[in-house]
Amino acid sequence: MTKYRWQASALVLVAFMLGCNEFMVVGVLSDIARSLRVTVATAGYLVTIFAVVYAVSTPLITILTNRFGRYPLLMTLMVIFLIGNTWSGFTSSYGWFLLTRMITAAVAGTIESLIIVFANDIAPREKRAMLISWLAAGFSIASVVGVPVGTAISTAYSWHVAFHLISVVSLVTCLVMVGILPRHIKHVSGTIKDQLVLLTDRRIYLGAALILFTAAAMYTYYTYIRPLLTTGLGFGTTALNWLLFVLGIMSILGNRLSGKIAERHGLTTMPRFYVMDIGLLLCLPVAMQSQVAGFGVFLVLTLIIMAVNSPIQVHFLDVAEASYPQSVALASSLNAIFFNIGISVRSATASVMLTRVGLGYLGWGAAVFAVISLVIVIGLNRAIAAKKAAVVVNESK
Repeated sequence: MTKYRWQASALVLVAFMLGCNEFMVVGVLSDIARSLRVTVATAGYLVTIFAVVYAVSTPLITILTNRFGRYPLLMTLMVIFLIGNTWSGFTSSYGWFLLTRMITAAVAGTIESLIIVFANDIAPREKRAMLISWLAAGFSIASVVGVPVGTAISTAYSWHVAFHLISVVSLVTCLVMVGILPRHIKHVSGTIKDQLVLLTDRRIYLGAALILFTAAAMYTYYTYIRPLLTTGLGFGTTALNWLLFVLGIMSILGNRLSGKIAERHGLTTMPRFYVMDIGLLLCLPVAMQSQVAGFGVFLVLTLIIMAVNSPIQVHFLDVAEASYPQSVALASSLNAIFFNIGISVRSATASVMLTRVGLGYLGWGAAVFAVISLVIVIGLNRAIAAKKAAVVVNESK
């Protein structure tokens, strides 16, 4: 196994670890609520607050720590994450548990952006998009493997043990990274103003908006995937775990497809995927009349909704490297930041739709966000083309 493969595997393991920490709470929410003596609704705020802290702290920490070396910064944040997660495993009150979740949320986004920076540096150019897709797949693998395993451990023993297991994985990951990650990677420092100028570029803020509305479209229905499968499609609880497992596998395949698209076509083919997404979401109420058709729609949606991940991440990195080298770390964090903002937007709309139109018509609300995404990606491709044309004109003068 080459050194690059070891390094790439370690970065994917970090993504898996972050995914387990973020998503596992959903699977053990009832156990946490019972253990900490709060309602499930109150425990549910843990998910929302985690997403908000993640979205707010990631750009702040990324910008404020820009002057530090990438390797020592990554290792420092990993240690803070390890302390926060371990503390989560030992808490016995809701207030302290919420605090520890905020600690891990505060550093998780910057850790994610840094492993993308490392991936961008260590990967051969022709393998960069695929490695970035594997980092995204690490989160999907966490939902497929880590979350069910954490839920099983919580059921058999305690949710505390599940968090301790994440701490063990985190510690092992830290030790591996000490041995194989490069100590020095290309890094251009800049003031806060110098870094924020990235966000004034039309190619960047349109890309950020694309991620936001894509996440809102996805989570409008995916948040309620369990009741959609059971109440909506009539599947029993025995079949539910297997169906979620299959959807998780499809999510991993979607990230792999995303890497292939980024390598060959970039964002130019994305409008086709959003058109398919819109069509499937509009047909969802009809498809829900059949278990086979309904679940088939969810399978295809899960596959194609992931397609934008790698192309947009590579796009952010390419723009930053070419025009804003002092903002590469910030550029690598935009996907995570605006994805979590998109989840928050979903929280403000999906519950209203659920009350007004019912479970079966959530797809129509998601379709609205998908239409907005389609308009944005068309505008983004035009902005990219216009910039390339301007560069050609300048070079010919």
